[in-house]
Amino acid sequence: MSSGTGFQVIMTSPRLAEPAVAVLEHVGCTIHYMAPYPSAQAVTALTGEVQAHAILTRQGPVTAAAMDASARLRIVARHGVGVDDVDLDAARVRGIIVARAPGSNTLAVAEHTIAMILAMAKDFRALGEMIATGNWRGGATKVRDIHGMRLGLLGFGAIGRQVAILAQPFGMDVMALARPGTAIRPAGRVAQASDLDALLRHSDVLSVHCPYTPETHHVINAAAFSAMQHGSYLVNTARGGIVDEAALATALDAGHIAGAALDVFEVEPPRPDYGLRRHAKVLATPHVSGVTDASLVNMGLMAAECIAACLTGQALPAERVVVG
Repeated sequence: MSSGTGFQVIMTSPRLAEPAVAVLEHVGCTIHYMAPYPSAQAVTALTGEVQAHAILTRQGPVTAAAMDASARLRIVARHGVGVDDVDLDAARVRGIIVARAPGSNTLAVAEHTIAMILAMAKDFRALGEMIATGNWRGGATKVRDIHGMRLGLLGFGAIGRQVAILAQPFGMDVMALARPGTAIRPAGRVAQASDLDALLRHSDVLSVHCPYTPETHHVINAAAFSAMQHGSYLVNTARGGIVDEAALATALDAGHIAGAALDVFEVEPPRPDYGLRRHAKVLATPHVSGVTDASLVNMGLMAAECIAACLTGQALPAERVVVG
């Protein structure tokens, strides 16, 4: 717990970058840290206990109950870009500001995406296990080139655009599907998909970069996997709920989808016995694509700046405000 007595701020994880701590302490905030991945009930309980003025949320959901637990709550600031773990409608009704940190981890997530594509194409997981168990390659063992692969990007915001920029020097043929009514911003030679079906039929690798909303819940489902190329790959560094994981497991087991790289799951953390954790065709990481030294500072600092501005009566940068 940090020093200060003026404002009470909950941090829904055990740490916050020092530059962000300094911003909050400068305006007199006490920071109350939580264990990783606290439940909604735990966030609500601590919000009520300290009568929080602000919640800086990284790993815990912020529900209507949490907002009602403190009459002093004025802002929920997201330590990152996605706000699917915040009840936006409840915040809007209660006049609570919701802010995020756009662009704070763009390069980190894009790099992770490219690394996952390379790792799947080069079969790093299986070949590493082969070496570790004392074996060697057989006569039929081979890996794949990514040069010439067709990369489909579901979503073309800042991260999708950066993935396109990084993929093209490898010789990948990139197509993207942006939000309806949104044109593809220049990012080298990127084709614009007419619809989801066109993107799926194009993709040797489908990489997910759209927000998680009711409209995108399980948008990558059994029908979507059937429409994809036989032997294609899936990468998800966005949100787990966008992909129907049961349908993914079926497509992997059938061999239609050659592999999946998942940095996110629908339930996080997934239970220890969850099948996709150890599926032979799945390369999994623990929602870490945006967690680099630079992005941790960026996310924390941008969120802290929003909280400090709100609590001291200053204007927030418009591009960071989701509800307000």
